[in-house]
Amino acid sequence: MEGFTAAQACRLTSCTPHQLRYWDKVALIEPSIQTTDGRPGRRRIYSFRDLVGLRVVKSLLDNGLSIQRVRRAWDYLRRTGDMDGHLADVKLVTDGQSIFAVAHDETELLDALRQGQLAFFVKIDEIAQNVEDDVTKFELDRANFREMLRLVEDDVLAEAEEASG
Repeated sequence: MEGFTAAQACRLTSCTPHQLRYWDKVALIEPSIQTTDGRPGRRRIYSFRDLVGLRVVKSLLDNGLSIQRVRRAWDYLRRTGDMDGHLADVKLVTDGQSIFAVAHDETELLDALRQGQLAFFVKIDEIAQNVEDDVTKFELDRANFREMLRLVEDDVLAEAEEASG
């Protein structure tokens, strides 16, 4: 298994050595190939997945989320097994206060800070298409109704002419 040293991880993720040490110490993102185990001189070795995780955490923190919120979201993702699949398939969305995980089929939005509670998720393109379909059906029904009224009116007028004529 190929690994990346802390120096390489810093270069590849734009994280500082201090961030890597701190996140390892507080068990936010720990190197999965080799940790220091608190022993001086032992190198941290990160996997590719760790590098992706470091960038995600850094991105969330750089965008104003607290480390506590990032930790809760990250822990949720690890617990739910999303991390066991392809990490690249995971989509996170934030409003600056909460962090949401988008379901793989993009039909659900889960609040990663509230143990995966389902959040309101609306696909506006589908709603717009449904409204358009309903409007088209309504206009067709209205046109059919008007045509039926015209035919009834023609029949009534024809019967009235026959009766008077």
